[in-house]
Amino acid sequence: MLFRCSSIGKLMTEPVSIDARLRTPEIEAIIAKKKRTDEEKAALESLKNQTLSEGAKTYIRTLAAQSILGIDFEVTSKEMEKGILVEQHAIELLNRVRGLDLVKNTERRNNEWLTGECDLFNAPARRGHDLKCSWSAATFPITVADCRDSLYEWQMRGYMALWDADEWEVNYALITTPEALTRWEPLFMHFVDHIPEHMRLTSWTIQRDAEKEARMVEKVKHARTYFAEVVEEFAATHQPISAHVLASCATEVA
Repeated sequence: MLFRCSSIGKLMTEPVSIDARLRTPEIEAIIAKKKRTDEEKAALESLKNQTLSEGAKTYIRTLAAQSILGIDFEVTSKEMEKGILVEQHAIELLNRVRGLDLVKNTERRNNEWLTGECDLFNAPARRGHDLKCSWSAATFPITVADCRDSLYEWQMRGYMALWDADEWEVNYALITTPEALTRWEPLFMHFVDHIPEHMRLTSWTIQRDAEKEARMVEKVKHARTYFAEVVEEFAATHQPISAHVLASCATEVA
């Protein structure tokens, strides 16, 4: 199975401890030490990267449930609806403020591990752009410190791997919210066209990192193994009741 760039960050959360199946007596001895050599620290870090966090396991079980039941659990929200409705306005804002001429990407790319469809890609510059349309003025980040998000970081790293890019930007745009979505919220928080355009775009740039990409691949490998284990467990514990068993139950009830 391929993991979406938009959710790869859910696999990358740090586990609290090393998977019990990887904890040999030698590893337990290293863990018990108060001082460790660089080699020992590297060994523990490698094992931690082979360990899925509880949050990652929960996410993988959700994926397995969707696959088994044939139901997509994706839900929409007012924030997501706005992002879809104003996306072209955000692209035009980015182009005007940054002097670019980018158009919406419609290509989905896959490699052995990941799948993704980025927002914008500037091929000559080997730079991608992801657009995040803030819900309101109150949720718009005004500094790079407000932009940082580990899930978004890993999403961009997935895109960099798929598009062979050197860097990727997360561009937060503040666009007027369609009135049908604002409902009872104060309109002054959503109607922002009077604010200068350069003040309604905050960008955060992420540089490509080969070591972090290798960690992504490692996590995907273990996620696939765990996914298979979950599916196997479900199959073993949800066997259909045979006609013979049903007849036996009916006899006992009678």
